[in-house]
Order: sequence, then C-alpha cells, then structure tokens
Amino acid sequence: MGKIRTAIGLMSGTSMDGIDVALLRTDGRDLVERGPSLGVPYDPAFRDRLKLALEQAKGITHREQRPGELAAIERELTQRHSIAVREFIAANGLDAGAIDVIGFHGQTVLHRPDEALTVQIGDGRLLARETGISVVYDLRANDMVHGGQGAPLVPVYHAALAANVTDATPPVCFVNIGGISNLTFIGADGAIIGYDSGPGNTLIDQWVETHAGVPFDQGGMIASEGRIIAALADRYLDSPFFTAQKRRSLDRNDFPPPSGADAELADGARTLAYVAAASIVKSSGHLPVMPNLYVVCGGGRLNKVLMRDLSDLAHGHGARVISAEEAGFNGDSMEAEAWAYLAVRSLDGLALTFPGTTGVREPVTGGIVARKP
Repeated sequence: MGKIRTAIGLMSGTSMDGIDVALLRTDGRDLVERGPSLGVPYDPAFRDRLKLALEQAKGITHREQRPGELAAIERELTQRHSIAVREFIAANGLDAGAIDVIGFHGQTVLHRPDEALTVQIGDGRLLARETGISVVYDLRANDMVHGGQGAPLVPVYHAALAANVTDATPPVCFVNIGGISNLTFIGADGAIIGYDSGPGNTLIDQWVETHAGVPFDQGGMIASEGRIIAALADRYLDSPFFTAQKRRSLDRNDFPPPSGADAELADGARTLAYVAAASIVKSSGHLPVMPNLYVVCGGGRLNKVLMRDLSDLAHGHGARVISAEEAGFNGDSMEAEAWAYLAVRSLDGLALTFPGTTGVREPVTGGIVARKP
C-alpha cells in the first residue's frame, strides 16, 4: 500500500456540458474511498466559446500553440474550474488544506493520435495559485511520447473498481458513454484492455442542437418518437474504424454529424442513439472474449433509448447491461474520480497507461505537477 491521499478530480469532457468534480481518498492502487461529487454546468455562451476553441485549434501543429482566442478561453476555463473547486469545498464543508492534490483534465480541443498530437487547454499552474492546492495536469502527453494514443486513461481506475462489482463473473466491461465512448475490459485473469469504441453522445447532441435548439436529447425523449434509418446507421457502422486491427483514439470530429437532408429530427436522434449502442458492441469484437457484463457510466446511460438498444444488442451475445448506479457507483462522477486517482498515481510515479489500453510501448506514468504556492 502506498501513501493514502485525499484528491479532487476535475473533468470537462468531449460533450462540453460542464465540469464534474469528485473527491477520492486513495493510495492510487487498490484502496478507493469515493466521496461527494458535484456537477457545474456551462452556460450556453461559454459552450459557444468552447466550440470556437475547437475551430481555432484545428490549425495547431505544436501542442504549446494557442492561436486566436485560445489563450483567453484557456484562462477562462481554468478560472471556472477554480470557482467549481471552491464551490465544491464550501458545499461539502471540506478543508482545502486537507486536499493533497487536484487532478485536472482540462478541455480537449485537438486530438490527433496518428500525429502524436493532443491538446488539452487548462492552466495547471494558474489553478494551483487560485485554489492553493497542488495540481497534476497534462496527463496524456507522456503516453504519446512513448508511442501511445493518449487515450483512454480511465481503464486503470475501472480496474480498481472492478473488484467491488458484486454479482458479476469476469470478464466485465466498463463503458463510458461521453461525447466519445470508450470501454475497459477486465479479464478473468485481471488483464486490462481499453480503447475508444466509437461515437457516443456527440453526434446526438450536435443533431438535436442544430435541428431542435436543445443541447442534448434528455432521457432519449426525441429518439423515442423516431425510427432507425438503416442506411444512415450503416454509414457510420461501416466505418473502417470498426474493422481496423489497430484500435485508435478518436477526436470528436472523426465522425461528422448527419446533414439535415439525411433524416427528420426524431428519426435522426433515434438512429444516432442506435449507432452509439451498436458501436460499443461492434467494438467489443476486438476483445479476447465478449464480456459477461457491461457497466455503463457517463451521460449516455441516461438516454433510455440508447440503453435499451445496448441491452438488446448485448443480450444477443449473452451479456447483461447495468448502469453504474446499479453496480454501486456514480455514473456522473466516475471520470472525475478517475482523474483524482490518476493524479495520486502520478505523484507516486505509477503507470497511468499500458500497452493494452493506449498502445504505449511499455507502462508509463505521466502528468505535470504544479505545486501549491
């Protein structure tokens, strides 16, 4: 057992809907004691700023570059995270001095694994100054230096949680349905395999925002009124991504949204929910064996249509599907918890990524430490 630390994890994912904050007490190994969590939504104006950041980041060729308004957006993003930390500490009656470290993901604005280029905006040093707490940030870059895809990083945390999944016979698969979906396979022998499995909420969110003026399909209500357009679904599911032997990490722009001519509102939402579910099961075909159980976290688990499709498709392979809550976890905060766990591992120089998760040549640690003032 290593040193037990209290950590806060901060996650702003590809859905760009807000900041997830979570507290974890952990040794970065087997001990995991989950604490409170908080979700801080972004207002529409700032979501538009993040969309601008995505556009302006497309011209980046070196990860330190901040063209256009990126530097200003990065500062605002960091300050919003600082405010979220202070709100979280106050709401839960915590002592900031008792927090050992913050794991800070930042916002991914560019991810090109084939070019060994990934950019997460977020100023770790500024966050440390603003909060008075040491910060570990930029956790993906070192993986790419050593030949990895830079994602996913959550699998090592899923593996720590897997021992606490009751009524489950390995192999078990954790699925995070965020903007992009990723899965973590934990085999009967404890082997960990993880990779991005395909589009998650991003296509659905983009579709309903463009055609209905709402940021997401709450509960799958829009999709529930539609039908699956087979030709549109096949356009996505026939992508070479699903058949390539090498698993690669995805950027949110790798699967462009449909055009308005492709479907009516409800039919488009219904089809894209099916695509998100089918992508997970199709990508599972690259695992050594199909899992017996899928544990689903992330915002996608709240889309009832998507979850029903996933359950039906998984059942065809003899697997069950349950939500993170049914497994005793918090599906909203799991990624933020993971960043707290990764920060503690980083402080101890432990591996964050592995050949079976990112394709890195050998297990490597990562992250930059910004010490508290």
